Amino acid sequence: MAELKPARVFEQFAKINQIPRPSKHEDEMIAYLKKFGEDHGLETLVDETGNVLIRKPATKGYENRATTILQSHMDMVCDKLVDVDFDFHKDAIQTYVEGDWMHAKGTTLGADDGIGDAIELAILAADDIEHGPIECVFTRDEETGLTGAFGMKAGFMTGSYLINLDSEDEGQIFVSCAGGINTSASFNFAREEAPKGYFFMEGTLKGLNGGHSGDDINKKRANAIKILARFLYMQQEKTDLRLAQWNSGNSGKMHNAIPRDGKIVFAVPADKKEEVKADWNNFQKDVEDEYHVTDTHMEWKLGSTDAQPVLPKAVNVNLIRAIQAVDNGVLAMCQDEALAWMVETSSNIASVQTEENKVNIVSSQRSNVMSNLKNMANAVKATFQLAGAEVKQNDGYPAWKMNPESKLVKITVEAYKKLFGKAPIVKGIHAGLECGLFSEKYPHLD
Repeated sequence: MAELKPARVFEQFAKINQIPRPSKHEDEMIAYLKKFGEDHGLETLVDETGNVLIRKPATKGYENRATTILQSHMDMVCDKLVDVDFDFHKDAIQTYVEGDWMHAKGTTLGADDGIGDAIELAILAADDIEHGPIECVFTRDEETGLTGAFGMKAGFMTGSYLINLDSEDEGQIFVSCAGGINTSASFNFAREEAPKGYFFMEGTLKGLNGGHSGDDINKKRANAIKILARFLYMQQEKTDLRLAQWNSGNSGKMHNAIPRDGKIVFAVPADKKEEVKADWNNFQKDVEDEYHVTDTHMEWKLGSTDAQPVLPKAVNVNLIRAIQAVDNGVLAMCQDEALAWMVETSSNIASVQTEENKVNIVSSQRSNVMSNLKNMANAVKATFQLAGAEVKQNDGYPAWKMNPESKLVKITVEAYKKLFGKAPIVKGIHAGLECGLFSEKYPHLD
C-alpha cells in the first residue's frame, strides 16, 4: 500500500481490511478501534449499541474552535463471486491495484465504508495537522439496518458540525438523503408432488450489472427477479406451470441491492416443453434488446432437471402474480425545480428465497417525501396481502432534509475550490444515510 497516496490513509485501510466486519458482526472492529484510541492516549468511548467515539484535542492555538465530528460506519457489504471460497466472518480481504483502481480478489472491497474509517484513523494518528477539537465516530451496522445510528443516544456526540465520510463519487458533496422502509413478505405452504406427466426445467439468469437500490435505481438496470417473474407469469397464463424453486438476490437480508442473478425450477406438461423452450429463447432476445445499453452481458440457460415437490397451485399462482405486479424502479422524480434530476420515490424488490415450506421476499422503498414513502410502502404491502402473503414492515428511517443555510456546506465548497481549482457538485442522494437519524437526535448539528 506504500505507493498509494495519501500513504497514511491507505496504510490504515490495509489494516482495516485484515479485520472481519460483516454487518451485525463488528465486534473485532470495535475492539480494534477501542485499542487504537487507547494506544494513542485519546479519550475513547463505546456506547451500549457498539458505536465507538474517539476524541482528539485541538492543536495549540485552535482550542476555541467549534468541535467537528468525522463519522463513518465500520461494517461492510459482504458479497463474493459464486466460485470463490471466502468466509467474511474469518478471512481478510485480499486487495490488488490495477491501473488507477484498487480491487479485491473475488469479493467486495470494503471501501464502503472502510476508506472513511481509514481517513479518520489517519487523522487521529497524525501529529502534523492543525485542527480544532475533533470527535471521530464509528457506527455499526449501517448497511443492514442503521442499527448504530438508531441506537445512539443524544449526547454521545458533542460537536457542532458533522462530516459523514460515506460518499460515492469524487467531487460530490451530499447535503440530503432519502428515507426508507423495508417490506418483507412470506408465503407459507406444504409442498405436494407434481402431477404425472410433467417435465421439470431449470432456468438461470446471471451477468446483470445489479447495483445499489438507491444510487443506481434510476439507471434502468435490469432486476433479475422482475425479469424471471415476467417469464413465469407469461407461461403461467399459457399452461399449467408448477413452481418448485425460485432463488434470486444475494440473501434475504440484502434489501439494498438490485439482484443480478436468479434461478427458477418449474414443471410444465411434457407436451408443452418445446413450446416453453421456444418462448424462453424469444423472451431472452426481447429482454436483451430492452436492456441493450445497461446490461450487455446477460447469461441465460434453460435445461431439464430432476423432478421434485412443488408449491400448491394457489400459492404458485399468487406468488408469481404478486411479483409480476409489485412496483419496482423509479416511481416519481423530485418536484423542486432545483432537484428535478433526483429520484424522489422508488421501490426495489431485492430477494426471493425458497425454503422447504416457505418463500421469503425482501424489498425496500425510498423517498425524500415521508408521506409518499409510506404510500409507496403500503402499495407494495397491499400487493402481497392481496396475494395471501404474510407481510411485515420495519419502522424505517427518516429522510435528511437539505439545509440551505448550512455554514459547513459553504466552508466545504470554498475549501474544495481552493484545493482543486473547481467547484464541487452539491447534491442530494436517493440512498439512505445515517445523517437523517443524526438530524433527528441532534437538531443543532450542521
